[in-house]
Amino acid sequence: MFVLSSLAPKSRHFLALITLFKPNPNPNLPIPILRFFSSTFSSGQSWLSVPGKPLIKWPQQPCASPEPDPALEPSANISQNDFAVISDLLTNRSVSAGPSLSSDLDRTGIEPSSSLLEAVFEHFDSSPRLLHSLFLWAEKKSEFRPSATLFKSMIDVLAKSREFDSAWFLILDRIGKDEEPNLVSGDAFVIMIRRYARAGMPQSAIRTFEFASTSTLILGSSLEVSLFEILLDSLCKEGHVRVASEYFDGKRKLESNWIPSTRVYNILLNGCFRLRKLKWAERLWMEMKRDNVRPTVVTYGTLVEGYCRMRRAERAMELVSEMRLEGIEPNAIVYNPIIDALGEAGQFKEALGMMERFSVLESGPTISTYNSLVKGFCKAGNLLEASKTLKMMIGRGIVPTPTTYNYFFRYFSKFGKIEESLNLYTKMIESGYTPDRLTYHLLLKMLCEDGRLDLAVQVSKEMRSRGFDMDLATSTMLIHLFCNMNRFEEAYAEFEDMIRRGIVPQYLTFQRMNDELRKRGMTVIAKKLRDLMSSVPHSTSLPNTYSIDGDSSRARRSSIMRKAEAMSTMLKTCKDPRELVKYRSPSENAVSVANRLIEDIRKKG
Repeated sequence: MFVLSSLAPKSRHFLALITLFKPNPNPNLPIPILRFFSSTFSSGQSWLSVPGKPLIKWPQQPCASPEPDPALEPSANISQNDFAVISDLLTNRSVSAGPSLSSDLDRTGIEPSSSLLEAVFEHFDSSPRLLHSLFLWAEKKSEFRPSATLFKSMIDVLAKSREFDSAWFLILDRIGKDEEPNLVSGDAFVIMIRRYARAGMPQSAIRTFEFASTSTLILGSSLEVSLFEILLDSLCKEGHVRVASEYFDGKRKLESNWIPSTRVYNILLNGCFRLRKLKWAERLWMEMKRDNVRPTVVTYGTLVEGYCRMRRAERAMELVSEMRLEGIEPNAIVYNPIIDALGEAGQFKEALGMMERFSVLESGPTISTYNSLVKGFCKAGNLLEASKTLKMMIGRGIVPTPTTYNYFFRYFSKFGKIEESLNLYTKMIESGYTPDRLTYHLLLKMLCEDGRLDLAVQVSKEMRSRGFDMDLATSTMLIHLFCNMNRFEEAYAEFEDMIRRGIVPQYLTFQRMNDELRKRGMTVIAKKLRDLMSSVPHSTSLPNTYSIDGDSSRARRSSIMRKAEAMSTMLKTCKDPRELVKYRSPSENAVSVANRLIEDIRKKG
């Protein structure tokens, strides 16, 4: 047993959570405790019982238990055996997308259904090539009819992996088909617009909107208005505010009688504040007033959040008073950004005061309000107050979400507190809570940075088993860790699996692996690696800090230092400043000037 007083202050700080949390196992959700944690210690000794690793006890919930993850428990309407067989095929590294997978699926004798494929798609959302092959295989079955939900999932998976041509082929092939009249809806175009914006292709997003607007599915309906708002929202959220603003201005010029909706102004205001374009936002606010477009509580919430983001709290408070004069009562949309900004600035006394003011309102604080406080306290390293905030929210009937606990994981990640992170994760699983993808990212990041390879691999397996497919970030972290530990065969296997699933590795990852393999004379694997990378479209850009050869990098730094010392000596010994003028040349860079200085010094010597 450990004694609280025997621990360091920071550990005691963390252990304050013990008094807050109480176990609350969910009998309706039989989730096993992580076996691999105990395997890192001697047999018969539980990881949780090891001294120095305090138990974080889970809160008693006065309200509903956390919902089970649907990815963990596939629908009762589907065959669990069929789901397991398909899952095994998709995780089998010897099975590749295309004819190979189709043949293996045929041999299983499975009759696919939309509900079965929907469950598989939830589980393997980062394996676009495999899912596309699965979908095309199912479509060849005479009895199979894809649901609208499954079709949207297929479009989203392809667009997320930038397989836009394949996504368009599916959409255009099914528009207007009599046997599938409702398969392609406005949602398919929404997905394409958002994914184009996220991929940094704003003009393609605009062309998608314009194509959809002329379609019989959209033309003349209320969807046309909402799709325009979605286009602006997608562009602004991904940083393409200028493109969105120009398109907005163009529409106003073409349609002189058009009055933008409140939502359109809200979207553009939010985009301006995201880019910290204060004058731009204020100009839009004045235009909105000029056009007599009545602001809503969302408008004021957007303005308040924007001014808080710009550290203009006094202006934010003026807007709260102004909206009351307009007859609009502030709610969570307005108060949450203020509390969040105060927490970010470390002004917790003021944030808690605002929380109390908020509490007396009918709407009251929301999960986002409490999360803002938890985030602020964790960012400041004050886990004691963060745990008190958890106690407060639970006492008021609000159940913490994975986002809430991820703020603790962020703190642990920042300071490399691996044991505390694993402890918290284990207790989440024991209590029936489902971590999200970010939780696993943070855990893997810590383990990879600490060189805990075996545990990182086990966590990645746990991640997969809980319905989170390995994505670009997690696979990249594992590959780099394998390389750091000189386990290049395993690094290559993970790289190959990324290509198999349809994820294009970063060029930096490829270049590092290729350089390391060549240095070690592993030419066969290096050639396979190059062949794999050349089989997919990819960028060839590398960061400026990247060096192929560490020795040459050190030599270059030493050379620069010698040249800098020579320059310093020259400046000290040169009595006539005019002598230095002859070394200036617009066409020369600093290195060439330094080289000439060194040569001149040698001649004088």
